[in-house]
Amino acid sequence: MEWFSAPEYWLARQVLTRGVAFVYVIAFVSAARQFRALLGEHGMLPIPRWVARRSFRATPSIFHLYYSDRFFAAVAWGGAAVAAALVCGAADLLPLWAAMVVWLLLWVLYLSIVNVGQVWYSFGWESLLLEAGFLAVFLGNDRVAPPVLVLWLARWLVFRVEFGAGLIKMRGDRCWRDLTCLYYHHETQPMPGPLSWFFHNLPRPLHRVEVAANHVAQLVVPFGLFAPQPVASIAATIIIVTQTWLVLSGNFAWLNWLTIVLAWSAISNSAAALVFPVSTPADLAESPLWFTVLVFAFTAVTLTLSYLPVRNMLSHRQRMNESYNPFHLINTFGAFGVIDRIRYEVVIEGTDEAVLTRHTRWREYEFKGQPGDPHRMPRQFAPYHLRLDWLLWFAAHSSAYARPWFEGFLRRLLRNDRDTLRLVRRNPFPDDPPRHVRALLYEYRFTGPRELLETRAWWVRDVVGSYVPPL
Repeated sequence: MEWFSAPEYWLARQVLTRGVAFVYVIAFVSAARQFRALLGEHGMLPIPRWVARRSFRATPSIFHLYYSDRFFAAVAWGGAAVAAALVCGAADLLPLWAAMVVWLLLWVLYLSIVNVGQVWYSFGWESLLLEAGFLAVFLGNDRVAPPVLVLWLARWLVFRVEFGAGLIKMRGDRCWRDLTCLYYHHETQPMPGPLSWFFHNLPRPLHRVEVAANHVAQLVVPFGLFAPQPVASIAATIIIVTQTWLVLSGNFAWLNWLTIVLAWSAISNSAAALVFPVSTPADLAESPLWFTVLVFAFTAVTLTLSYLPVRNMLSHRQRMNESYNPFHLINTFGAFGVIDRIRYEVVIEGTDEAVLTRHTRWREYEFKGQPGDPHRMPRQFAPYHLRLDWLLWFAAHSSAYARPWFEGFLRRLLRNDRDTLRLVRRNPFPDDPPRHVRALLYEYRFTGPRELLETRAWWVRDVVGSYVPPL
């Protein structure tokens, strides 16, 4: 079947496989460096307690079979090492079946982490990585030409990411329809980046143009992914440019990075050759029968499972991010259906004084990704995912959302817990733990250009009230 092979997309497969492997590296390293305080045996939401209340069928994970902090660390660091080898091209050195097994192993390991990750892993980009990682199993390696069906499934994944996000905006906040959402978004987004202040202070007419362009990029352009060349390559390029714009304006873990990688599935070698030299290997073989059968089966399952995401996109009650099965395959996506007008932040303070008075001196903890000190410029962390910082943003919106873990977090600060303090940028009590901690709710806003010059501060903040009284 000559149509089954697409050697003109050899470069696209290279970008897809190595790009997905790179995101796997980031995801596994993020898990390894943060899990002890969040999910470990003595963490805020311990995995052993979670798996004791959940069935393997509902949350398939190797940690149902056995859990220890050392085993989790071995899984996370081992997954990072295997993924790094794939980034370096190890899959192309293996037999086709062995390369597929390695990709499947990565998917199983990360699925095992996500399915016990609870609220810390409740983000749409976890499902996106798992779906992209499972798709990579069927992309093959340099022993065969890229299978065209899998490339089309990669485009279908990009379409769901982009079109779902576009629909949720049009059905959601009115500011998307009147083109004013970017008056607020760069300031109130979960984790601003180093350029977010500059994006926020662009002229308002330009913000309206940005929103209109976003609607075109998410509601019109994705259909071009399924058009003949060169239209498909042009559509993919527009998506890559708009996603790069999002990378520059904020920190959304690997959501935008992985979408950029997946969009390459629509860029042909000839289109890429207009920008840089591309040489397709001449010895790409036809796919063996067993591989062809597996690809057809995977395509049939994907199309069958796509019914629910399509129904969700067409529904007036569209859900933003949803997984319809415990394997996180063929999901529905969306982002920022509602935009905050005001930024609230939870600021945590401690004191070493045994008796609290109105003269008590409170010292502030600083976090890596949240604004904190108004004079500190926001940092770039994406594609790395700061899970605690993201949950603190949600906590500022709803104390009920933070109830399962927030008080436990504060009590760990009272012990100067080593693993917890690794998640904090600055601990004001490096020698002895504080006697009391408390949390205040602040309102933050970006300064204007004149304020920045006069005060050297990126933010202005005011206390709203108490969030958690002293513990």
